[in-house]
Amino acid sequence: MGKLWQNPVIRVGLMTALFAISATALVALTEKATRQTIAENEYQALLDTLEVLIPSDQFDNAIVNDTLTLPPTPALGTTTPTLVYRARQANQPVAAILNVVAPNGYSGEIRLLMGVYVDGSLAGVRVIHHKETPGLGDKIEARRDDWILQFAGLSLDKPPATEWQVKKDGGQFDQFTGATITPRAVVKAIRDGLAFFAANRGKLFATQENTP
Repeated sequence: MGKLWQNPVIRVGLMTALFAISATALVALTEKATRQTIAENEYQALLDTLEVLIPSDQFDNAIVNDTLTLPPTPALGTTTPTLVYRARQANQPVAAILNVVAPNGYSGEIRLLMGVYVDGSLAGVRVIHHKETPGLGDKIEARRDDWILQFAGLSLDKPPATEWQVKKDGGQFDQFTGATITPRAVVKAIRDGLAFFAANRGKLFATQENTP
């Protein structure tokens, strides 16, 4: 090895190989750490959103672990399996948080988390993903505007079915100036989610994995 190391060509080749191995290992470790950080951040963001929708003093179970897997569900606008998070107090159902998709936003899908109390009233709704126009359609975000907050306390029959539309279509919900498609899609998705909950309430709170 000593004689080989004295050969400048071999020495440079070995040093280059060692550097490449070290760099590859460093990149792999950095990528792993980054993935872990992203996963932790996403998990914390999920926890924060769940507790915004259903305050922690209203349930005593591990809500992120008390879940039900739904298959792709057209009534919820979903095309892949999604989780329902169940809140309970003393083993009694309190609320369910559904993943709902409005497929017909102005710029594509709008993904929502929707909390519904066991009596069918809305605990709240939050947008978790969208590509709507900044300054117009993005007012569906709670951090941009309080429009999304108006749904808390509403239910399938409050307001009546004919009013579960934006005002431009004869309903009670405001549209945005220059952006009607976005709020229209969200209002419809929320009402569809409430209808799904009403039709599947018992199955959604079943203690074992069951799919409606």
